[in-house]
Amino acid sequence: MEVLARSTGSARPKKEVDNVAPRGFKALFNGRDFTGWKVPEGDGGHWKIIDGVIDYDAESQAKGDKSLWAVGEFGDFILRVDWRIKETPYINPRVPYILPDGTHAKDINGKEIRMSFPDSDSGIYLRGSGKNQVNIWCWPIGSGEFYGYRNDENQPPEVRAGVTPRTQADNPVGQWNRFEIRMKGDRVTVVLNGKTVIKNAQLPGVAAKGPVGLQHHGSKRNGKWTSPPALLQFKNIYIKELPKD
Repeated sequence: MEVLARSTGSARPKKEVDNVAPRGFKALFNGRDFTGWKVPEGDGGHWKIIDGVIDYDAESQAKGDKSLWAVGEFGDFILRVDWRIKETPYINPRVPYILPDGTHAKDINGKEIRMSFPDSDSGIYLRGSGKNQVNIWCWPIGSGEFYGYRNDENQPPEVRAGVTPRTQADNPVGQWNRFEIRMKGDRVTVVLNGKTVIKNAQLPGVAAKGPVGLQHHGSKRNGKWTSPPALLQFKNIYIKELPKD
């Protein structure tokens, strides 16, 4: 598959070949198999590769961690990931209205406002921890936030506000999106589809290094989803390690 990259000022746009890393980057996914990845033991084939993309149906049979992790540890880096939500069969009845400071809006009685939306849920784990997760979902606030930090009431207000998306930049369900994530020390910037949604936010206590992962989310009961499933695809997963200051 080939897609046309945006022109960067040259006379002729360059063609971007899927899963072939641009100059200076390393491809974490080769588009053919799971070389360089740790498929969950007992997964049962639910993480799979279809036509050059990593495809997940959110039904891994693994007993422990069901997420997919890349081999190796990374400290400071720029990470690019293309992703798309395939479908949203689950209606999430508890989506909050998130304010710019990261807190949830409340009604006149002090009760949190909750809304219903078709939803899917996954994310990109950074440095080996679910708390350092760049969220992917269908909430009005948009993808790119760090849920684990935003919802941690022990964090200072400026930290919680910093990890809350500045704008909603997601493409519609079914279309491809691109993250570019820059992690340097305990600071992170997230660009989604060319728009900066997180700018130099601080992640206090983040590990110095760790692996990158693709999140499992969702479960079924009696054949029906009971939480938003990670019905996603991923491709063009590239990383550039940055030198220490």
